[in-house]
Amino acid sequence: MGNQMNLRVMTFNLRFENDRDGQNAWECRRAMVVRVIEKHAPDILGTQEGKWDQLMYLADNLPGYWIHMPGRQEDKKAQCPTLFVRKDRFEITGGRDLWLSKTPDVYMSKDWDSAFPRMMSYAELACREDEGRNICAVVTHLDHIGKEARFHQAKIIAEQAGRTRLPSLVMGDFNEEPEADVHQILTDPAVGLKDTWQQSGGGWGRDSFTSHGFTGIPQKSRIDWILASKEFSVDHVRIIKYQEDGFYPSDHFPYMADLRLSA
Repeated sequence: MGNQMNLRVMTFNLRFENDRDGQNAWECRRAMVVRVIEKHAPDILGTQEGKWDQLMYLADNLPGYWIHMPGRQEDKKAQCPTLFVRKDRFEITGGRDLWLSKTPDVYMSKDWDSAFPRMMSYAELACREDEGRNICAVVTHLDHIGKEARFHQAKIIAEQAGRTRLPSLVMGDFNEEPEADVHQILTDPAVGLKDTWQQSGGGWGRDSFTSHGFTGIPQKSRIDWILASKEFSVDHVRIIKYQEDGFYPSDHFPYMADLRLSA
């Protein structure tokens, strides 16, 4: 293994395909989603809320990316967190999907007070430019209703992240503010993950919020995170407030972090 490696990571809640969204329906904005991804060219992209047809559209229109769907069956209704990985930078060497429930291997399983089945998807990635260097990437989306469910879902992710000895990234929509138990669980020293926004010195105000309901006006709290293990240092972070003629690619702003992986 050689020098430090620069890495751009993006988490992006796509907003699920919903015909009731009117002028913000997926078919009206899907090309814009592709454009904002191409413009910023993340090496690793983690999406949330994507249904099968949405994910297939992105796979078809982002030919420079692998789409990671390990053993996933076609299901037109399921919303699945999904990793997209630059083909010129990584080879996917392993990984799996896990449901955030008491039975992680049971398809669409849910427990506690979770309103919907929730999952995490992780991939082991081999770096093309540095033979022998590998990392682990995880994308997830915690439940938007069940507080108890989010607590246990975070525990499952923390357990999985704590098992790997690889440099690790965990990204997604956690549906919690950074002061909550979920954040504390995932950034516990025993897990070894740090919040890239906090590492960059980012603030706590409205400028840190990513959910905006297609208005462009930040709402709720900072619920979209990229967490990184100690091998990564943070060069720059950015909330991407991309729009075209007052229309936005999603009801969340993408969040992006430029990182360096130590030698």
